[in-house]
Amino acid sequence: MTTWDRIETERLNLQALLDDQKTSEDRNRMGQFATPTALAREIVAHGVSLLPEGERVRFLDPGIGTGSFYSALRATTSVAQIERATGFEVDPHYYGPAQAFWKDHALGLRHGDFTHAQPEGHARANVIICNPPYVRHHHLNSEAKAYLQHRTEAACGVRISGLSGLYCYFMGLSHPWMEEGGIAGWLIPSEFMDVNYGQQVKQYLLTKVTLLQIHRFDPSDVQFADALVSSAVVWFRNAKPPKDHEVLFSYGGTLATPAMQRHVPAATLQLEPKWTRYPMADGAAAKGHVTLGDLFDVKRGLATGDNSFFIMTRTQIEDQGLPFECFTPVLPSTRYLPSDEILADADGTPILDKQLFLLNTRLSEDEIAHRYPTLKAYLDTGKIGEKPVSGGYLCKSRSPWYAQEKRPAAPFLCTYMGRQKEGKRPFRFFLNHSCATACNTYLLLYPKPSLARILDRDPELKRTIWEFLNAITPEELLGNGRVYGGGLHKMEPRELRNVSVDDLIDRLPQLAPHGQQVELFEPAFLDGNGPSADLPAFISTTNAYELYGLREGETVSEAIVRNR
Repeated sequence: MTTWDRIETERLNLQALLDDQKTSEDRNRMGQFATPTALAREIVAHGVSLLPEGERVRFLDPGIGTGSFYSALRATTSVAQIERATGFEVDPHYYGPAQAFWKDHALGLRHGDFTHAQPEGHARANVIICNPPYVRHHHLNSEAKAYLQHRTEAACGVRISGLSGLYCYFMGLSHPWMEEGGIAGWLIPSEFMDVNYGQQVKQYLLTKVTLLQIHRFDPSDVQFADALVSSAVVWFRNAKPPKDHEVLFSYGGTLATPAMQRHVPAATLQLEPKWTRYPMADGAAAKGHVTLGDLFDVKRGLATGDNSFFIMTRTQIEDQGLPFECFTPVLPSTRYLPSDEILADADGTPILDKQLFLLNTRLSEDEIAHRYPTLKAYLDTGKIGEKPVSGGYLCKSRSPWYAQEKRPAAPFLCTYMGRQKEGKRPFRFFLNHSCATACNTYLLLYPKPSLARILDRDPELKRTIWEFLNAITPEELLGNGRVYGGGLHKMEPRELRNVSVDDLIDRLPQLAPHGQQVELFEPAFLDGNGPSADLPAFISTTNAYELYGLREGETVSEAIVRNR
């Protein structure tokens, strides 16, 4: 064992001891997740290698903790090459022991909040490496957010969204601490690459500095055992990006030997809202194509406020003498769905072993007391106890408190979360023949008016659409969704709405020889402005060529994109 292996072992023991003295809730609230040794050494060695040959290291870690990155610096870099090392730690629980641990080493450890620190000329660094605190925005009060936004904008010229986590502010605030041409490496959640609040971070990376590389770890390989976070390392140089600059995107494996990598033009990234498409994707997603959102209203399933109170089996309803007419079928979780096609009996109830029903009435309590005394008695039980159902966050904001969101049965459904396992799709699409609604573990796809009319005339097209949905590649779906540590993928309604359906649009019109009739979607509908009352649902292909200005060999969807 080398001297620095021994020192690192002692530091890890100290880290474990200090972590054990805090609750997981406290550490989560402050975003304290220590960097594993192997990862810290890999990151530091890569960062130092990006410096010009022979340049000495002036190191800064704005959120140093017990010093995982400083320990990695000493283990991977000769002492002669290190000119200076500085670190900030705000939490006295870690600062005091860390100060004592490193007292005989050349580490300038400062006790303070980096977000309040002012850089001094001699304190600027040419290597900034940090695993910043992963504090979510709801742990930051409005006053703190306003302060951070103001200071960050002054520091880097970009105003960070109020929905951003603390790590986004750390990146912006570090800008004036960097020497011209200095290198920064940030170990942060990869979510910024996809979410709306990440747009400002990406603006900073593309316009204020030269973004060199983003390495995204395989989400099934969680970097932090106590945080369900998909991680990325973002590397940039403090210099304006050159013309025609390209960014290296790498994925999986290690920084030195990624499983895959691809250079992507910065100009492409300016147009691409979902950076986690890279390095898998060949180019930016097509803009202006027809998407699921042009055809469907996509909604999250309903949130009841308390499933155990509002959702019952038929036996439970009968045993309590409750009026069945005040309940509507609701789908169980996907593990109780043996098939992706949900069949129904004559009443519209799903044919399933596990049949569930949702208490769903908007009658007033007085009307219920008059017409359904047993239901009134049951609702009264939801208003008593230490934590009454009626006092829950959702219920207390409703009138009446037991009223449910309006979520009628949808003909198509998609799972909200999923994992990509070998031989299995991360998201499942269901064809629903029943009148069952669904809770918020599902996304509900409601055909927009023009499509609904077409499906009314030809119900078999539902199966065509369902088959198409199931044929959407996992890469297309995952490129629009988001991923968390452990390989958990999530798809929000707006993200599903962005999925391209160009192929489906081309298939449904059934473009035929001139003179034959084909069914087309109205242009106003395709543009998302609602159905056109003046345009007939059936027009000839000759009219289609005139209406869309089709060129030889061009499909309808291609013409729509070109004309937008």
